Amino acid sequence: MELNSRAPSGPLEKKWSNHRFSNKLVNPANRRKFSIIVVGTGLAGASASATLAEQGYQVKTFCIQDSPRRAHSIAAQGGINAAKNYQNDGDSIHRLFYDTIKGGDFRAREANVYRLAEVSNQIIDQCVAQGVPFAREYGGTLANRSFGGAQVSRTFYARGQTGQQLLLGAYGALSRQIHSGRVKMYTRREMMDVVVVDGRARGITVRNVMTGEIESHVADVVILATGGYGNVYFLSTNAMASNVTAAWRAHKRGAGFANPSFVQIHPTCIPVHGDYQSKLTLMSESLRNDGRVWVPKTKGDTRKPADIPESDRDYYLENKYPSFGNLVPRDVASRNAKEQCDYGKGVGTTGLAVYLDFADAIKRDGRDTIYKKYGNLFQMYEKITDSDPMVEPMMIYPAVHYTMGGLWVDYDLMTTIPGLFAIGECNFSDHGANRLGASALMQGLADGYFIIATSIAHYLGTHKLEKISEHADPFIDSKRWVDDRISKMLKNSVGGSAGKFTVDEIHKELGRLMWDNCGMARNKAGLEAALEELPKIRKKFWDSVYLPGTNKEINQSLERAGRVADFLEFGEIMIRDALAREESCGCHLREESQTEENEAKRDDVNFSHVSVWEHAGNEKAPVMHKEPLVFEYVTPSQRSYK
Repeated sequence: MELNSRAPSGPLEKKWSNHRFSNKLVNPANRRKFSIIVVGTGLAGASASATLAEQGYQVKTFCIQDSPRRAHSIAAQGGINAAKNYQNDGDSIHRLFYDTIKGGDFRAREANVYRLAEVSNQIIDQCVAQGVPFAREYGGTLANRSFGGAQVSRTFYARGQTGQQLLLGAYGALSRQIHSGRVKMYTRREMMDVVVVDGRARGITVRNVMTGEIESHVADVVILATGGYGNVYFLSTNAMASNVTAAWRAHKRGAGFANPSFVQIHPTCIPVHGDYQSKLTLMSESLRNDGRVWVPKTKGDTRKPADIPESDRDYYLENKYPSFGNLVPRDVASRNAKEQCDYGKGVGTTGLAVYLDFADAIKRDGRDTIYKKYGNLFQMYEKITDSDPMVEPMMIYPAVHYTMGGLWVDYDLMTTIPGLFAIGECNFSDHGANRLGASALMQGLADGYFIIATSIAHYLGTHKLEKISEHADPFIDSKRWVDDRISKMLKNSVGGSAGKFTVDEIHKELGRLMWDNCGMARNKAGLEAALEELPKIRKKFWDSVYLPGTNKEINQSLERAGRVADFLEFGEIMIRDALAREESCGCHLREESQTEENEAKRDDVNFSHVSVWEHAGNEKAPVMHKEPLVFEYVTPSQRSYK
């Protein structure tokens, strides 16, 4: 497997502009001759579809949901970063670049991260022009707030629903192209396979989840914008339909999978409250601007928070990290919350929670000001927990939220399969071992609005592609493989459910295994045990899963089963990747690699690389390749937020 990043040479601040100039172009009159498939309609997918169609390409766009507006990007709350420096507090493109690469614990490519910071300002201009209702100051200028891992205010926001407003902007642009006829929208389709012809991606196989029909679609280029794989843990803040299937299909067809063990645990989530939950709920990181995180100083203190005086409270983030306080990066805040609970100082009935307290902010700024900032988040919290954050502290605990790992891509966002591109969360490119808050929306829109069109033009301008039919052998073979796999999943349903297991029962078992052994903290013994246990769960699935219904109708059990089957395979490379990386970095904490103060301890001599996994065939161990990381403009150092 060749891993050529194709990062351009030259000064860092000139790489992107020089790259755009040197890339091939496609004449506007010729663009209508090319067809492009986009899978996914979140921020990355919707913006890419709209942008490419606006340029004149013929675009087919696919989503699982009944409307593109239901993509999981809609759930993002806190904001989007950009280096506008409206606050005049010392921000710049270079500072955003440095904060992002440092926040990722120096495990990302310099060129990609600088481009992201450079494009960030254009994103805000684009979204304002679309009418996205960003918060504004009294005088009308765009407002900013602070997020973790930065000492400047660079986060633009729309109350606590920034993702929704940005997605509506992208959806509006997409809808315009659907109306013009340049985008053909396919809803309620789930991608089941990538079709590779003569070594190039030339289409996809999808299942119509309403009718069960298996369809083939042909194109000159395929773009995956299908999000992350956090639901491998069963409980996460992701939408229930979020999955790894599209990326995993691409991987099994030859696309390298990079850093699969890099999973972000978000520190500000509503804690688990029972065995029957199907997902977890995020509370925006923006709350840590005004909320103070604390636990009782004494183990096992069960007093109500109002009864615990200041002298008996431990504001552990403020005490331990005075420079950043409650706005340390997510991985640092999450590990410290776990550490406090492990010490026996956790709160709530489970002891797996810490307090996020707004009392001081309310006294300082007034109830109305705090409610204007966070009212919708407070309402959500109260509806779920029956507790009012204006009266008593929130209880929060870390939960799986985002995945930095994903399909390996080069500087043009192309995978190791020519003609197959990956954008947004489903690629690995920008965040290293830990994503800073408010950077996911930035990456999705940077990839979709400003980067992918340049890459597509260069690919189409440098390759002559033969016309191909959906009746060609590779498409027929792909449909046959999908049909056979579905039949195999349904075979156990004959004879009823006695002695069988539901999809969710097996998914929960997988999730517990992954969380306990490949979650917030990992060690060699636990990872090896998980690697031994995982095939047993996989066998239980294929031998004993019960799926009611047929494949010729709406069958959500069948949909979930297909996704869980892929998680059961994908979990293996997650564990192997965590086992191979014998260092701590960002979200990946190996207990064997810590400082005396229990901070993550990197090993730049042996692990300053991207781990890229190649599928070697069914029943064969995957093969790991390495892309070395070279730093010319920053010097990797031990991260400190003290």
